[in-house]
Amino acid sequence: MLTSFIVPAYAQMLRALSGWLDKAEAQKPGAAAEALLAARLAPDMFPLAVQIRFVCVQAQEPIFRLRGEPVPATLDARDAEAFPGTIAEAKAQIAAAIAALDAVPADGLDGAAQQPLALAMPSGMAFDLTGADYARDWSVPQFYFHLMTAYAILRNNGVDLGKPDYVPHMRSYVRQSVPA
Repeated sequence: MLTSFIVPAYAQMLRALSGWLDKAEAQKPGAAAEALLAARLAPDMFPLAVQIRFVCVQAQEPIFRLRGEPVPATLDARDAEAFPGTIAEAKAQIAAAIAALDAVPADGLDGAAQQPLALAMPSGMAFDLTGADYARDWSVPQFYFHLMTAYAILRNNGVDLGKPDYVPHMRSYVRQSVPA
């Protein structure tokens, strides 16, 4: 159940994020698109480049945590050298996160739902959760927080995005109207 909830949801939203960056490049060619990576919603918030890095890390962390494996050092969300410096690097990080999700077996995270999981924060605070608690109360909110912050930064900086850009995967569910 955890796998079928987390993996497709994160992968489709990462694909949407990549599409938002495509739109940003189309609407703000060259240096203007690259400058978006430094844009912030507020002075005390991280810029777009960091939001993209964080959303990619948040998409991959559950793969390891729910399997009881250590999160690789390469997924250190605060590694400043790993923040994308270009739109191409941002899209490469997104593609790598999607590839990691696509590699998870169909039931690869399901056994963790009732398993204990300790989540230690850099501040020294720690949380004791089950795998299901971790997914619902930490992983999903963290992922969507950084995803929506990236969306808001792009919108706030003039990239023409709307609901269809946020949920492009819904197009596959469209039913054609049947004449009365």
